Amino acid sequence: MDQETLDFYNCWLQNVFLEEGMKLFWAVALGTILNVIIVGLSVLILDIATRKIIVQTFKAFSTKTETKFDDYLVKSNFPRFVSHFVPLSIIWYLTPTLFAEYPAISSFALTIINVYFIFLFALVTRSVLRTTRNYLEGKEKYNDKPLDSYIQVMMIFVWGICIFLIINQITGYSVASLTTLGAASAVLLLIFKDTILGFVASIQVSVNDIVRIGDWITFSKFGADGYVTEINLATVRVQNFDNTYTTIPTYSLIADSFQNWRGMQESKGRRIKRAIFIKQSSIKFLSLDEIEKMKHIQLIKPYIEHREKEVTKYNKNNEADKSLLINGRNQTNLGVFRKYADAILHENPAINKDMFLMVRHLAPTDKGIPIEIFCYSYDKTWENYEHIQADIFDHLLASVPYFDLEIFELPTGADFNAKL
Repeated sequence: MDQETLDFYNCWLQNVFLEEGMKLFWAVALGTILNVIIVGLSVLILDIATRKIIVQTFKAFSTKTETKFDDYLVKSNFPRFVSHFVPLSIIWYLTPTLFAEYPAISSFALTIINVYFIFLFALVTRSVLRTTRNYLEGKEKYNDKPLDSYIQVMMIFVWGICIFLIINQITGYSVASLTTLGAASAVLLLIFKDTILGFVASIQVSVNDIVRIGDWITFSKFGADGYVTEINLATVRVQNFDNTYTTIPTYSLIADSFQNWRGMQESKGRRIKRAIFIKQSSIKFLSLDEIEKMKHIQLIKPYIEHREKEVTKYNKNNEADKSLLINGRNQTNLGVFRKYADAILHENPAINKDMFLMVRHLAPTDKGIPIEIFCYSYDKTWENYEHIQADIFDHLLASVPYFDLEIFELPTGADFNAKL
């Protein structure tokens, strides 16, 4: 129905009502109402038909293409939103003619239609952005990027423009003046302070590659210890090992300190770093009889024999008085145990020998002398890693008595009662 046809029907209806003796005011009003009803029903039918045609066309097209982008467009209601533009354009085109006798109503109706146009544009843009996000998330190149943050920022920008345009349509006041923009900017900065900080943080997190989706992080301040499942504009979502979720403000990732285990996950091994505390009073020089006894420990027999030759040669050359063990060079039970622990690690197939491996003394403490195991396991899976670590220390703790050493532990009530 074009404007000429609508003008014809409008005049024809008014003449019919006038011939029936109706006053001009009511004839014009009733004719306008009937035209609005007829046009409204026609546009409604057109809207339903257009929506079905466009939606079904998109679905048929998406099933025939290999790309998934058009599939995501259908899921995000893009065809449905686009289909509204056709009937809305017809209403916008016919409104001046429908309300030709009522300029104020015509102006108000056009304002409402223009506002809806802007709102519909925002919905279409949101649909496209969501489709882009869903499509990129399926790409390996982007699956660890904070796409939600970028999409949210773009949507804020789009909604900001739409709000300005809507204000312009309703008030007729230009939002382009510096004063208005300055005031609006100040309000936006105040309202969206956290959003702006989150946006800046998202950019820094992405550019500096601080955190990716799938990274295992530990953030003690927020009680987070698990894998990052989502990074958006305001928060980072972490799934902890007990399957609970912790949300962290995105800005905190650059404002506070946290631990990212990605380096360990990407390396060739996971570090084992734990100490056994040896009671200091149990450390001693080894006598010849004790050395002979320890030669039965097959894993370190070659070491003890080699070391014995070195010590004997040194003491002989320096005429050391061996009536006291302290004179000259000697082997100690702690030194032999340390070498045994080192041999255990080298014999363990679960330990990566190509990475750093060491058994060392730490400074004496009030809890004894720490003998620290420092190595890397091939298997980085948490459960398997703990089993490997436990097996090593189970064996070492059970081996300590064979070297006439004692593990330090604080006395208990039973220890005091045994002394009585």
